[in-house]
Amino acid sequence: MGRADLHIHSLASDGISSVQEILDAAEVAALDVISITDHERIDGAVAAQRMAEQQGRRVSVIVGEEISTRGGHLVALFLRERIRPWQSLRTSVAKVHEQGGIAIVAHPLVPYPLCASGRSILKLLGESDARFHPDAIEAFNPTTAGMRWTRRVPAFVAETGRAAIGSSDAHRAADVGQAVTLFAGTTPDELRAAIEAAATDWEGSFYPWRSQFTMFRHQMGKNVKALRDEVRGKLRRDGTGRDLGYPGGRLRPPRFDEREAG
Repeated sequence: MGRADLHIHSLASDGISSVQEILDAAEVAALDVISITDHERIDGAVAAQRMAEQQGRRVSVIVGEEISTRGGHLVALFLRERIRPWQSLRTSVAKVHEQGGIAIVAHPLVPYPLCASGRSILKLLGESDARFHPDAIEAFNPTTAGMRWTRRVPAFVAETGRAAIGSSDAHRAADVGQAVTLFAGTTPDELRAAIEAAATDWEGSFYPWRSQFTMFRHQMGKNVKALRDEVRGKLRRDGTGRDLGYPGGRLRPPRFDEREAG
């Protein structure tokens, strides 16, 4: 069975690890496929895909994004362009499909604005037009797995007939592979086929609460440094800003530097 981690954040959004560190961690975790899914952007994911190819990595990278919608977070895979946030969940799913992508409902059923409710998911699946149907649902996400509301998520996913996804929602390289999706094969195309056939499984364990508090502290430190770097770049007018986690990510506007990525 192939192993994929399809929900990872880098320095480009609210993660604390660079693309290079994430690729290294994916190799250590013996993953076949990963997707970097930064909030509202795909530049880190595009850089990761090209770096993995240039470096001859074992792991394949899918370009993804975690989209903030008015109905909760949506993980999108196989994107060519960024999808604008704060549209309805229904519209966002359709926008993913317009690009030939895969739409995955992230960390559902938690009574929190960033998590889709069971009612909203079932309403989408009841649409006559399949453009509005999510392809998969996160059955296990370690950041919410300890919450009482998520104990019924695996059974809920099974009832919908959608593919069950396990993802780390990692915000640091050390957490990549904490939860994974299992599928027949090893390639992104085989993963897509398994999701479309609802023939996936998952494994993983949730994060201890202490580690999540530690992560929050690291994120606050990263944000302070990012603000300092942005201000410093503007004062010096040197065309630099905060580190987005890939070669060329300090430039403004950011642009992937292939010369430093091999």
